Amino acid sequence: MIPTEDASARKREIEEKLKQEQETLSFIRENLEKSDQLTNGMVSILSSFESRLMQLENSIIPVHKQTENLQRLQENVDKTLSCMDHVISYYHVAKDTDRIIREGPTGRLDEYLSCIAKIQKAVEYFQDNNPDSPELNTVKARFDKGKELLEAEFRSLLTRYSKPVPPILILDAISVDEELDVQEEVVLEHLPEAVLQDIICIAGWLVEYGRNQDFMNVYFQIRSNQLDRSIKGLKDHFRKNSTSSGILYSPAVQTKRKDTPTKKAPKRPVYIPGYDHDLRVKHLSDALNEKHGALAGKDDVLDIEIDSYIHCISAFVKLAQSEYALLTEIIPEHHQKKTFDSLIQEALDNLMLEGDNIVSAARRAILRHDYSAVLTIFPILRHLKMNKSDFDATLQGTAASTKNKLPALITSMETIGAKALEEFADSIKNDPDKEYNMPKDGTVHELTSNAILFLQQLLDFHETAGAMLASQESSSASSFTSDFSKKLLSTYICKVLGNLQLNLLSKSKVYEDSALSAIFLHNNYNYILKSLEKSELIQLVTVTQKRAESSYRELIQQQIQDYQRSWVRVTDHLTDRNIPVFQPGTKLKDRERQVIKDKFKGFNDGLEELCKIQKGWAIPDKEQRDFIRQAQKKEVSEAYRTFLQRCANISFTKNPEKYHKYRPEEVEEMIERLFDTSA
Repeated sequence: MIPTEDASARKREIEEKLKQEQETLSFIRENLEKSDQLTNGMVSILSSFESRLMQLENSIIPVHKQTENLQRLQENVDKTLSCMDHVISYYHVAKDTDRIIREGPTGRLDEYLSCIAKIQKAVEYFQDNNPDSPELNTVKARFDKGKELLEAEFRSLLTRYSKPVPPILILDAISVDEELDVQEEVVLEHLPEAVLQDIICIAGWLVEYGRNQDFMNVYFQIRSNQLDRSIKGLKDHFRKNSTSSGILYSPAVQTKRKDTPTKKAPKRPVYIPGYDHDLRVKHLSDALNEKHGALAGKDDVLDIEIDSYIHCISAFVKLAQSEYALLTEIIPEHHQKKTFDSLIQEALDNLMLEGDNIVSAARRAILRHDYSAVLTIFPILRHLKMNKSDFDATLQGTAASTKNKLPALITSMETIGAKALEEFADSIKNDPDKEYNMPKDGTVHELTSNAILFLQQLLDFHETAGAMLASQESSSASSFTSDFSKKLLSTYICKVLGNLQLNLLSKSKVYEDSALSAIFLHNNYNYILKSLEKSELIQLVTVTQKRAESSYRELIQQQIQDYQRSWVRVTDHLTDRNIPVFQPGTKLKDRERQVIKDKFKGFNDGLEELCKIQKGWAIPDKEQRDFIRQAQKKEVSEAYRTFLQRCANISFTKNPEKYHKYRPEEVEEMIERLFDTSA
């Protein structure tokens, strides 16, 4: 049971809390009433604001729409005025551009093209909007006049600034400096850069707007003329310099730059190995030089022409490549090959005509049996074949008739060259045996020296000559190899040497003295062998004739033996035949004494006669001359000494000095003077 005091306290506590809650509730009610008042005030204000906004909107929107319409009208007016100004400007184009068009584009191409563009737009406007107006005819005439002046400017710029390339610059471009590992590319600048850009600009306009291709004809005509003049200028320059200084740049072989020119190589002399100190050889050489001296000046001129032609071939390739590079910047792509084909025709035709003339000259030389003149074709042919790939690359895309010109010339040269080689071989075989044409001293025949000289000169162009012979074979040309060509050339050289050997054998029979015939054949065979050994001819010969060298040595030895038999009639008197058998102190009979006297006399007379005759004969090769002398001295002196010893104790005459005319040493001295006209 809860005590009374506690209950009272609890009651008071509850009453106080209730009172507090009532006060809180009263406060909340007051605040809610104030909040409702504020809300009502705010709603009233917002309602008033909304009402005012609606009034403002109703007032502003009509004004905005009216303003927008006014702005649109203003824009339309501005556009109309602008269009009117633009249209009116077309009516003034002819007048505004009159002065510039009349004065032409020279010196102000950009401004001029700008005026042309205005005129072109005016033409398009009147064509679209008023095709019957007189203004259309006016601006059309002005446009045509402007186009005409642009074409004239194109021609004028090309004509004024297109100059032949200086010969020295061409020589630099085609020469090769062997001392430089990396070759310096020589750039041929045909037109100044500013002028080139103007020409490119005009050409582009004529193609795009002028719808005119006539300027391409103008271009190739002017540039074609300059290409031809450049090559002719090089030819004239080369002739003058070759004539005055002998200086030559030959692209057929690697050449120096112009500051270190390559001198012209002299022609091969008639060279007889080992014969340097023999006067007869000098006489032979002098005779040959005298014979050909009348043609020397003509040959020099021909050499210059050949060298000049070789340079012009290289120059054409280089210049044509340069012209094509220039052309690609100016001419539209689909017209470039055709224009280039036309551009190079004149220069190419002139080169091919000159080549044909060289072939014709060679053909005439063959008819005259002047086969050495045909050798001029070989350096040209070699150079043409060396440059054929460059030619083909340069002429790629041109007409078939253009591309076939060089192959046709090469074929023509190969044909005439092969004919010359064959006829030369036949001429060696059929050279007549004329007694007055034979060397009196049995030295080397002119036919031999000329044949060897021809083969030596041919050796300089062995690849060309081999290919030339191969080109005449009936089999497919594609099957030719360098080994095949080399074998053909070897066969040809062996044929010439074989024909020469047969002819020399026939010629030797002209001599009445068989010993002189042997000396003649010995000298010629020895000359041939030494010439083969001194050059690379022997390597070519051995391709098909392995024993060629030993065969010639055997022939030479055989002729030495044939010559030595001429001394049998001298040494035969020194043999034991018919010498009487006697005892020391025995007196000889008259017949026996006469036999010994006859032997001495026969030996003396034979020795004197042979030495007198053979002293005038020639063996130009000192080594061979000494060998033959020594062998003969040994054979004769040994036989003579033996004979003298056998007759030493025989009393066959009261005047022994009459028969014993020569001591063995004197006999040797007499033989030592054989083959020596200077003794």
